[in-house]
Amino acid sequence: MATNKDKTVFVCSNCGYDSPKWSGKCPACGEWNTFVEQTIKAAPASATARKGASGSHGDTTNACPHRLCDIDTGDETRIPTGDSELDRVLGGGLVQGSIILLGGEPGIGKSTLILQTVMHLADKRILYVSGEESARQIKMRAERIAENSGSTSDEMMVLCETSLEDIYGHIREQKPEVVIIDSIQTISSEYVDSSPGSITQIRECAASLLKFAKESGTPVILIGHITKEGSIAGPKILEHIVDTVIQFEGDQHYMYRILRPIKNRFGSTAELGIYEMRQNGLRQVSNPSELLLSDSHQGMSGVAIASTLEGARSFLIEVQALVSTAVYGTPQRSAIGFDVRRMNMLLAVLEKRVGFKLGQKDVFLNIAGGIRVNDPAIDLAVISAILSSNLDVAIDRTIALAGEVGLSGEIRPVSRIEQRISEAQKLGFGQIIIPENNMHGLDKSKFSIGIIPASKVEEAFRQIFG
Repeated sequence: MATNKDKTVFVCSNCGYDSPKWSGKCPACGEWNTFVEQTIKAAPASATARKGASGSHGDTTNACPHRLCDIDTGDETRIPTGDSELDRVLGGGLVQGSIILLGGEPGIGKSTLILQTVMHLADKRILYVSGEESARQIKMRAERIAENSGSTSDEMMVLCETSLEDIYGHIREQKPEVVIIDSIQTISSEYVDSSPGSITQIRECAASLLKFAKESGTPVILIGHITKEGSIAGPKILEHIVDTVIQFEGDQHYMYRILRPIKNRFGSTAELGIYEMRQNGLRQVSNPSELLLSDSHQGMSGVAIASTLEGARSFLIEVQALVSTAVYGTPQRSAIGFDVRRMNMLLAVLEKRVGFKLGQKDVFLNIAGGIRVNDPAIDLAVISAILSSNLDVAIDRTIALAGEVGLSGEIRPVSRIEQRISEAQKLGFGQIIIPENNMHGLDKSKFSIGIIPASKVEEAFRQIFG
């Protein structure tokens, strides 16, 4: 009888493709020098996974084929988390049997977000598996969060373990209703002969946890590390395996955090969650406009208010600009929270189409609050703030701006204009300048705010600066 032997394979660190021999270029994704050597033991990793998954609840998936017309398309059973921002991003709560991947930079607040969320699930049995922190560290964080929210879960179990097989043993014993893995890069299976965090370990452990979630109907939340490029560490197949991929973004030097869905099989990827980081946890921000706007710039030049969209949410932000004479021979161009290449394009429009010479001046741009905006509708606010700083003339505090600027100086229409106008009206702005093409089909009678159309940047400047 032939005996099984360990085998050596070469795995692409970018896409997870495996090959029996090394190659300079991956045939699957086309990346160069991404193959790493991995040793796989003979025993299949799926054996333990099947045992762990089926042994936890005793349920198995019916693998028989079904007629398409006979499949029930009823609404998924969801578990509300008690966090309105997270529920919005997930599409209404945790779907039973789903597997969610939360990624973000170190120290951004991933573990804090998940811990304070599951602490609200007082009637659910929670198993929090930590491969990075001790039980004492988790308890200290939970006490800080409880001081803020006043909520705690007596049914929450904390397990400090990195072995996948031992985790399944505790799952069979505890029978949790929600499982959290913090983080997937620290979990390893004894049937894969490589270190935790390797391509093979992440792929096999994630596939095993997926099988457990689908067969038992238990939601599983995975916390993942990210690389220095900003992508989730591990094989790309990890993002394909899970049902939902959420990115937790923000700057550690600012208080705001953005929860952005990258993939969601049970909801929209256009939603967005905003939090404020505090010493005792994360606070939900239901109205980000009030926090991103300040009254300290009253009467100061170089500040414009833009109406922007992030996902499906509309809010107002401050665009700050500073234009000064270049001290050195080469003018500086710097932008924080905005694409510097797009800023250079807008500067060229100002010079060519409007006639303002900024070629020998330093231009600095900042989006207040530490958030990054990709919405082209803030173009009009950007060039207005730059011109305001250059002329040293303040923009009226009651004027909001929304419009994309084209290369010929035209103001192009933007999406969801009614939502942008409503947000400006709600915050007490007296006027909003919008693209003229957005006036078609717009019912002005629904708004009490003054709506000023403009087709060219010159027209908008006349309204702003007189």
